Amino acid sequence: MMRTRPLKVALLGCGVVGSEVARIMTTHADDLAARIGAPVELAGIAVRRPNRVRAGVPAELLTTDATALVKRGDIDVVVEVIGGIEPARSLITTSFEHGASVVSANKALLAADGAALHAAAVEHGVDLYYEAAVAGAIPLIRPLRESLAGDKVNRVLGIVNGTTNFILDKMDTTGAGYSEALDEATALGYAEADPTADVEGFDAAAKAAILAGIAFHTRVTIGDVHREGITEVTASDIASAQRMGCTVKLLAICERSADGSSVTARVHPAMIPLTHPLASVREAYNAVFVEAAAAGQLMFYGPGAGGSPTASAVLGDLVATCRNKLASTTGPGESAYAQLTVGPMGDVVTRYHISLDVADKPGVLAQVATVFAEHQVSIDTVRQQGRNQGGPDLVAADREGGEASLVVVTHRAPDAALGATVEALRRLDTVRGVASIMRVEGE
Repeated sequence: MMRTRPLKVALLGCGVVGSEVARIMTTHADDLAARIGAPVELAGIAVRRPNRVRAGVPAELLTTDATALVKRGDIDVVVEVIGGIEPARSLITTSFEHGASVVSANKALLAADGAALHAAAVEHGVDLYYEAAVAGAIPLIRPLRESLAGDKVNRVLGIVNGTTNFILDKMDTTGAGYSEALDEATALGYAEADPTADVEGFDAAAKAAILAGIAFHTRVTIGDVHREGITEVTASDIASAQRMGCTVKLLAICERSADGSSVTARVHPAMIPLTHPLASVREAYNAVFVEAAAAGQLMFYGPGAGGSPTASAVLGDLVATCRNKLASTTGPGESAYAQLTVGPMGDVVTRYHISLDVADKPGVLAQVATVFAEHQVSIDTVRQQGRNQGGPDLVAADREGGEASLVVVTHRAPDAALGATVEALRRLDTVRGVASIMRVEGE
């Protein structure tokens, strides 16, 4: 039988996501009540600008005093969608102290201080759910935390930022440069006025930290994640990838070491073969590829941002926490039993695509090959193009005069060795400059 006393929900933030959460809670109240087993009542909404027009949001529920709202004592669940570190952290811990479970979409806070928040939730016997913090509407956190809890996840490889995927996709399909593609993303609302968090990889790095922590049962913070953005990706890089049968994506990669003793987490642009499932992820969509010992290869795909998709994930967590409230229990919390070492980027084994501007004269290729050999990095392919030549061709012999572009693709080697190789190449008199460096993944 359905309980008649409603479960009360406080909403912190009423922007694009928050207003959609409020709208769905109001218009789908009967459906939510049927799924939960009790009515759900939106008891208050904390906002910074109460006079702002919010279509479909009851004005009488608005308040500027978020602290007073979460301290009421009759709130069962707090939904936090304001983002950032403070005041979100203080409001969440205050909610716990007053007996409320929390549903959050705050990737930055969870990536920086997730362990402390989980500990506070356990201390007060409440839930902390955050499906919406990574990849919007895509069910990802719960499958990793629950469905794959009995398996051994070895690798998580994903496109977790829609803005950068849109930009790189436009560069790949239209031949646009980075700035031109960014302008289009901004005009369409995919990129913020200040796109730094997206294009420099901060957003993806926070998500990588969360995914690595859950997948490997190890505490990983955003400070543990190696991060590179896409601002240096050029149309030439995209063209080189196409010649290799690849495309360029900003990837979040979390993986277990070969001996199982450590994990790494990184975010950077990379070339991936067109045969890989992630290569077909277009526009602003997200996708995450999971490799597990027993389950094998799994892929989760869908819209990774936006009001409605993110609200869908928030409401899924709201239903779960409300059901737990009715059953006087809590769901799965932090799983940090393994506590594996988080290794440095230098330990990662990967491949490199390196484009060099070199003097077009005899002996250059031999000098370059010697540097790779000295650092024990094996060369897979080499392609040389003279500045005045029509197109790329495989090197048969060094040519004389002018300048040339030399492209080297390596076999797999430790990232530290590859980095040292590049630094040694920069010191060669015959190398005019290192035009681009990009890793090759997903093979």
